Amino acid sequence: MIPHSSTPFAVQLGEWAFRQRSWLPVPFAVMLVFLRYQRIDGTWPLAVGLALILAGLSVRTWSIRHIGTISRTRSNRLGPLISSGPYAFVRNPLYGANFLLWTGFVLLSRLLWLLPIAWVAFAAQYGAIARWEHARLQGHFGREYDEFAARVPAWWPRWRALDRSITKAPRHPWPEVFFSERGTLAGAALMIVLLVICDLVWG
Repeated sequence: MIPHSSTPFAVQLGEWAFRQRSWLPVPFAVMLVFLRYQRIDGTWPLAVGLALILAGLSVRTWSIRHIGTISRTRSNRLGPLISSGPYAFVRNPLYGANFLLWTGFVLLSRLLWLLPIAWVAFAAQYGAIARWEHARLQGHFGREYDEFAARVPAWWPRWRALDRSITKAPRHPWPEVFFSERGTLAGAALMIVLLVICDLVWG
């Protein structure tokens, strides 16, 4: 853990956001379900939204397949530095997957004017978390992490890592992956059901 006395406020904020990440999206989720202001018509928001949600869940399960259940903990425990699978392309694949999920939920709600608000809130929350994690991993792994960070971008995938990613075997069995992701999968399913029901009721 990084000592708080020597830690910049932005990094401390990232640690707080990481520990509270399960409930921070709840107010926004409630807004998506119940707000009806300036909803757009057409079927394309539903189709694109569902596709993005599926893509986000797929990236999350692929990421957990490599990093394991340690990604779910709020403790200071750290596992090995993972550089296979999606972590060969980008350092924060789980957060990128969350971006796809929340973009998909906004589209599914038909409240497209909320997209910029969702993106700004996402950038603030996960940008702070990423800064905290970067400092934490750098302090723990040292030069190994510095080399990893120099090779793999934080947010935008580097596709030339494709061959290296494929050749490394996944580390965790699928039952363990899905058990770890049960909360995310259940939450996504609940959001989809609520948004579809609201769409049918309120048209």
